[in-house]
Amino acid sequence: MARSKSANAATSAAPGASDERAGSRNMSVLASLWPFLKPYRLLMIGALLALVLTASMTLTLPLAVRRVVDHFRIEDGELLNLYFLAALGIAAILAVGTGIRYALVTRLGERVVADIRKAVFDRVIGMSPEFFERIMTGEVLSRITTDTTLIQSVLGSSASIALRNMLMFLGGLVLMLLTSAKLTAMVLLLIPVVIVPILVLGRRLRAISRENQDWIAASSGNAGEALGAVQTVQAFTHEDASRAQFAEVTETSYEVSLRRIQTRAVLTVIVIFLVFSGIVGVLWMGANDVRAGNMTEGTLIQFVIYSVIMAGSVAALSEIWSELQRAAGATERLVELLNAEDTVNDPANPKALPQPVRGEIGFDGVSFRYPSRPEVPALDNVTLKVEPGETVAFVGPSGAGKTTVIQMIQRFYDPDAGKVSLDGIDLRELSRAEFRRHIALVPQDPVIFAASARENIRFGRPDASDAEVEAAARAAAAHDFIAALPEGYDSFVGERGVMLSGGQKQRIAIARAILRDAPVLLLDEATSALDAESEMAVQRAVDELSAGRTTLIVAHRLATVKKADRIVVMEEGRIVAQGTHADLVAEGGLYARLARLQFTDGVAAE
Repeated sequence: MARSKSANAATSAAPGASDERAGSRNMSVLASLWPFLKPYRLLMIGALLALVLTASMTLTLPLAVRRVVDHFRIEDGELLNLYFLAALGIAAILAVGTGIRYALVTRLGERVVADIRKAVFDRVIGMSPEFFERIMTGEVLSRITTDTTLIQSVLGSSASIALRNMLMFLGGLVLMLLTSAKLTAMVLLLIPVVIVPILVLGRRLRAISRENQDWIAASSGNAGEALGAVQTVQAFTHEDASRAQFAEVTETSYEVSLRRIQTRAVLTVIVIFLVFSGIVGVLWMGANDVRAGNMTEGTLIQFVIYSVIMAGSVAALSEIWSELQRAAGATERLVELLNAEDTVNDPANPKALPQPVRGEIGFDGVSFRYPSRPEVPALDNVTLKVEPGETVAFVGPSGAGKTTVIQMIQRFYDPDAGKVSLDGIDLRELSRAEFRRHIALVPQDPVIFAASARENIRFGRPDASDAEVEAAARAAAAHDFIAALPEGYDSFVGERGVMLSGGQKQRIAIARAILRDAPVLLLDEATSALDAESEMAVQRAVDELSAGRTTLIVAHRLATVKKADRIVVMEEGRIVAQGTHADLVAEGGLYARLARLQFTDGVAAE
């Protein structure tokens, strides 16, 4: 777990990222949420009506207060009681409307965020491996969780509060004008003084907020990488270095958050001081008008209440503005995932594979370089045809391109030149989901999910019965150890199969491929983690399984591929020889040298 990977990811995602995305500093990016909001227009309309109702009731209360104050000394007690009852009724409507607004808006926020999370995951899960060479999985998870939580806060609270305060501000301003044009004019003179720091500091706050979110994502990615390889970290006594790396990224995130907090605190201090200083000044002028008999005490109190309402709205908007800016940054990051370009895409009008699928594999002048290491050719003008039902083994030193062949057949990457075909059709002309249904894979590093042994095997074919699952396990020599687990096939095997040995994981992966029952079988070092006895049992299962199927085997142990119909020898991304075991040994060259090492010196080979 090198420092460079996590640190570089954090660095590229943080300060520089804010500069690269400077064009998104306006709030227009929030419009990207509209497609997710559109299906729930009725909820929005209901929330808006409740919001207008509560704002109207709030603005009506000062009128009732004015009536009470101006008529407090009247002899007609019934009229006074009526004013108090009216105020109580307004408060009741305000309370009910607020509750309805909260329920509708919160539901809307939860629903939309759930849809966003699903949309982002749906997009990311189908991206090619090249995408994950550019972005850490931990950062993707941070965007799905942390960023969507920010959006949920805005949609479920801040947005409705912002709209409510805007209505309160506009309504209060109109009613202030009707109450006293003179005092309102003085208040309006203060508005530019308040707005300027909101705009200036608000812009800075958004940039810092974006940087803060980037560092949080980097921290998550760093932790995810270390915890995902915790045994390796501990085996190499790398705990202290990992702690230092995580602490460095986390402290940087904290320092950025401090700058965000300080900026927001300064903005809040300035706005509140200016607003309430203006209220004090207006109140002083109003008091002089009351003394001069130009207005009643009730009118002054009504105006002051409207001033407080308007000032509170401005102060709330200043705080909510920073929340909206953070949400805009989060939305931008999520939109980047939703709009991420992939190098591997399905055609607009995919062709259909002829049925039944025969399993003919073709490589026609294929050259390819991994995007992360473009200076080294992984495949160099490879031409190969694998007949239906043929078993072809790929051997050669590490880095020869054997696993790359397996990846190209699954179209995890597209070739830089040439084409890869299935049954004579270029894979780029087919739907990936369509042709991958006809391929079964046993990777070199088997992936075991945090589920039961049964569900891990059934991953190969979700509609398989329990009997079919157990039959596949028997064929892969996995039945005995699974049956010995505390709950048999229903035993939980832990995250990444932590409760299983390496060989047991591999046998479950082989059982999964057997269950898939596909016409094309890909085995990438499928028996590398097995002991000799299990390897023999699995080899017999593979021999039976490969009958009538196109089977491609990547292996370092030549003993496992001696029976292959054809052995393809690869070196530096090129095919240097091919033939049967006997032919290649007689021919000499690389294969003969490898065979001599393995079959005459087993210790060296192992």
